[in-house]
Amino acid sequence: MDTYYNPEDLAQFGNMGEDAPELWEKFMAYYGQVFEDGALSAREKCLIAFAVAHAVQCPYCIDSYAQSCLQQGYSQEQMIEAIHAAAAIRGGATLAHGLQAKNVLKKLQF
Repeated sequence: MDTYYNPEDLAQFGNMGEDAPELWEKFMAYYGQVFEDGALSAREKCLIAFAVAHAVQCPYCIDSYAQSCLQQGYSQEQMIEAIHAAAAIRGGATLAHGLQAKNVLKKLQF
């Protein structure tokens, strides 16, 4: 089945630096530093990234961080629970933005 996202493209991510190598290097330095151990472990950050990947709906990130989480020793149950946490936050944000609609409706109903 053809999709917009090509799983083979994940391996080509590094090619994004071809036309702007200085920017790519800066991004990769930042990216690498973010995922180093700090107040949170690199392992914990991996699971957070996995959940966020679902919230922002990036199939490449989902693929990459699913593999990374398994390598870090997370169980399928932990990973699915993280997805549900991301879904709850995304759903809550949708409902919270509903207040904007309620405000507009109040104004229009005089």
